[in-house]
Amino acid sequence: MSEGAPPEPTPAEELRTTEVDLGGLVSVLATHLYSTPLVALRELVQNAHDSHTRRLLEDPEGEHRPLIRVRADAARRTVAIEDTGAGLTEPEIHSYLATVGTGYTRMLRELTGNQELIGAFGLGFLSAFSIADEVTVTTTSHREPQLGHRYRSRGGEQYRVEPVPARPRPGTVVELALKAEHAHLADEDTLRDVLGRYCVLLPIPVYVGEDEQPVNSVEVPWRQAVGGDQHAARMRFATAFGRRFEPLTAFPVHPVDGATDAIGLLWVQDGGTYGSSDNRDLAVYLRGMLLAEDARELLPSWAGFIGGVVESSRLTPTASREDLQRDEHYRALRKALADAIVDGLYETARLRPAAWRRILTRHGQDLLGAALCDERLFTLLADDVPVPTSQGDLTAGALRAAGGGAVHVALGSGGGFEEMLYRAMRVPIARGDRYAVLPFLRRYAQLRGCRLVELGSEQGNRELFRDPERPLPDGEAAWLAGALADPGEQLVPARFDPPGLPLVLVPDREAELKARIEDDQADARIPSAALRLARAFTARTDGGVRARLYLNLACPAVQDLLAAYRTGHTGSATAAGLLRSLKVIMAAASSGPADGDLTAALAGVGTAVSALTAAVPAGLPDVPDSPGALAGDA
Repeated sequence: MSEGAPPEPTPAEELRTTEVDLGGLVSVLATHLYSTPLVALRELVQNAHDSHTRRLLEDPEGEHRPLIRVRADAARRTVAIEDTGAGLTEPEIHSYLATVGTGYTRMLRELTGNQELIGAFGLGFLSAFSIADEVTVTTTSHREPQLGHRYRSRGGEQYRVEPVPARPRPGTVVELALKAEHAHLADEDTLRDVLGRYCVLLPIPVYVGEDEQPVNSVEVPWRQAVGGDQHAARMRFATAFGRRFEPLTAFPVHPVDGATDAIGLLWVQDGGTYGSSDNRDLAVYLRGMLLAEDARELLPSWAGFIGGVVESSRLTPTASREDLQRDEHYRALRKALADAIVDGLYETARLRPAAWRRILTRHGQDLLGAALCDERLFTLLADDVPVPTSQGDLTAGALRAAGGGAVHVALGSGGGFEEMLYRAMRVPIARGDRYAVLPFLRRYAQLRGCRLVELGSEQGNRELFRDPERPLPDGEAAWLAGALADPGEQLVPARFDPPGLPLVLVPDREAELKARIEDDQADARIPSAALRLARAFTARTDGGVRARLYLNLACPAVQDLLAAYRTGHTGSATAAGLLRSLKVIMAAASSGPADGDLTAALAGVGTAVSALTAAVPAGLPDVPDSPGALAGDA
């Protein structure tokens, strides 16, 4: 016995044949194989198409005007699909129409190699029973044009065939007596909408009712002879097919030798995307018939702004013909589509600058993330894609020029002291809290060899807040910390610009993240993998320092405050209280939580002003003119 062969039955064993519950099988295949009843229309139109192709193969010299016409009768609750194809003889009705799993079309394709034949599994006709109580097929074969036959079945389990007068010309009519819940399909506008999508690539015209214009009359640009304005033809097709969003530009998908035969069209949609939004919209056709309405997984995950249509004869459908097998052809097509998007964006940037500007404006945020996923795309976008900043959207190059050769990016969301500091710096600050901004600018700085200042990070803060020329004595530092800092804040003496700004409170971003992920609800809000990574990142901080209070020793007001303290001036505590109130008020204007009592801080301003004005001797100016007047004389 060869390896892997089933064991020989012993004399005591009896070899039996598996029984099939035909009724149950028909119910499962007809009702549960397809995700939507609309698939039945696709399958029946597909059968009509294959009937025409078969006739051309069997009778290439005969007179044949191929067309498919679908009619609806709302009063009778019926839909009929008529074709002028090959028709069926009575033996063919029994062998193929009424035998589950016997696909004549598949066998004919294997014999002839004709790739225009669509059918594969011999299951499509069963889909009719998912929407119809009764199915009637009236047919005349081109081989026996003098004979007609009628097949009739309720439920698909049993059927009868009877002779009828021959049709005026060979072909078939499939009539569906719709179930009550599918009565809405007996509407010609509904049929036009559905079939216009399913049949747009079929070469045989498909008509609804008595229409003179087929539903698949739109020109397919990749099937047209080269010449004329190809881009205009692509845009017309994309506009007709892309129902959700207007296309901004369109570019072709070409077959790749040795990899994929797929051909079609992709376009950039004028649909809003941001960060993780996903408006990918790809339809896949197999030999001209819609196979997968939503095949977005074939497009790169970063391409949330792309729509398109492709067709192929190599892709392998599932039995329901609503999805694709994830085989080598599927994987090859994924790569080909990613390359086509990048090539198309390059072509747009080079040949259609107005469309390119619209794409950058509409999808700048998405493109920041996309550029990080593809090296060629990053090279294209590095100097063009807009980055959100404190002064509006600017390119990384403009950020670099305005920053004197350095690119500044804030890790926080702005507001309060940070917003005031960044405005005072008079350089645009990129919004590092926005989607993909920080990693994009890190990659840009590496590519262009420029300095990246990450404001809010330890390294960035060291660049912005320089060490003082002379360290403060321990006693003065302790007094200032007690007078100005709240619990969880660390006082850091420093020098920074502008000198008129006395202090800046900068939250510790790692401590903020640690607090968020250690919240009781973090497990419910954050995926476990991301939570583990975040906790590993924040393990190096104990979270005790929630913010750093940078005190500007280059500020005249701070110098005067220290001078008053050193000389024992009675107003030094009042002046320190005023600065503390200023800190609390500015921190309350930030987007994050603020420590300190805002009401008490506001009251403290009034108290400090009253105390300072009460200390002014009679006859002196109400407002000191000199920057050192805060210290005064002892």
